[in-house]
Amino acid sequence: MISGIFKPAVTSFITPVARLALRIGITPNAVTLVGAVGVLCCALFFYPRGDFFLGSALVFIFALSDLFDGTMARLSETGSSRWGGFLDSAIDRITDSAILIGVAIYLIDRGDTLSVVIMISLVTGMLIPYIRAKAEGMNICCEGGIAERTERLAISISAIAAHGLGVPYVLAVGMWLLAVLGSITVIQRMVTVKKALA
Repeated sequence: MISGIFKPAVTSFITPVARLALRIGITPNAVTLVGAVGVLCCALFFYPRGDFFLGSALVFIFALSDLFDGTMARLSETGSSRWGGFLDSAIDRITDSAILIGVAIYLIDRGDTLSVVIMISLVTGMLIPYIRAKAEGMNICCEGGIAERTERLAISISAIAAHGLGVPYVLAVGMWLLAVLGSITVIQRMVTVKKALA
């Protein structure tokens, strides 16, 4: 949803930067790895300590690498490699999970039951791309849904950052929204596969 609306504008903005990075010898896979390490370190260091706003600001900066590596792969002479696509997809799962795990650690240490909701979001976040990959293995197109990765990432980082600024109830609302929308998206994709196999 969100990605379909804003992606063309964002791509036109970052394309010149991606071209420059390729010219100076930076590879798409290097950008992917640096971004992943940055997100992992920030999410698992700052969030368990309760530094939600600073952690989210840094996570957001490193998460931008996901926009750059894809654009760089399309612009490069060799194009997108199968390994690069696989690496990007696998790392997306790792970084998305690290963000939620970092917050969950903080909540579990304080006995907050909101951590259970985060675990639900973590599971649905894994199921959504798994269902798509499994469907594609059966030659079924299974994209879309009410909350794809871009939407889920935007909800989680926004809620965590706002909580860090002291906005009341925003973390609970954000995590519940993430869990509900993620569950709906799982069901939507399962229905898509069911219809395709009927």
